Amino acid sequence: MQGSTIFSCDHKEFDQATMPTSKDQDGNGVDKTFEGEVWTWTYTVRDGVSAIQVVRNFEAAFKRAGLAIDFEDGPNTIVAHKANTWIEVEPGPENYSQTIVTVKAMQQEVTADTSSLSDQLASTGHATVYGIHFETAQATILADSEGTLQEIVKFMKGDTTAKLRVDGHTDNVGTPDANQALSEQRARAVVAWLVAHGVPAARLSSRGWGQTQPIADNSTEDGRAKNRRVELAKQ
Repeated sequence: MQGSTIFSCDHKEFDQATMPTSKDQDGNGVDKTFEGEVWTWTYTVRDGVSAIQVVRNFEAAFKRAGLAIDFEDGPNTIVAHKANTWIEVEPGPENYSQTIVTVKAMQQEVTADTSSLSDQLASTGHATVYGIHFETAQATILADSEGTLQEIVKFMKGDTTAKLRVDGHTDNVGTPDANQALSEQRARAVVAWLVAHGVPAARLSSRGWGQTQPIADNSTEDGRAKNRRVELAKQ
């Protein structure tokens, strides 16, 4: 808005952003968590600007730009989106914040290969795998996981005596019960994929650990990304 100045700005290549996208039967906001590229700004406002003035300005701007208004709570919050980009504006007494998330999958930078899997399993009995990705809050395996999964298949075909347990782990976003169930579903989904690609079911099992075994700080996105993982355990 005119007369505003940027107080703070932050950019994450890949992070999570949670914002209300609908209302329940009591009129309360229903939050949804998105993953992708996230920008956040805080702006100071000129004297005399009210919170509802900020919301109404953005509402009009969003509509002119062809965005759909998904949620509005008077002078408190407005959320809109177009295609895979979501925007939330939250006015405060002397400033307003703006969060923009462009939903996309994380670019995998740490990959597993047959040799490293074999070395880890031989030395520790466990191997942490980061190249297996799922739909947010679901057990649907994303297509970019195939390369990593094929390396597990190669390992199992190369060592015909190996038996593995697939362990699912989550971060602490959400409730413990939901995360426990999600980790179990994801571990089973990996087993199903491996079986469908030639690994005998008798050589595989699965277990979900939910959020109970973090290996990094859940207060940071980098830490949460490390905690959202699949591990292989030698049986």
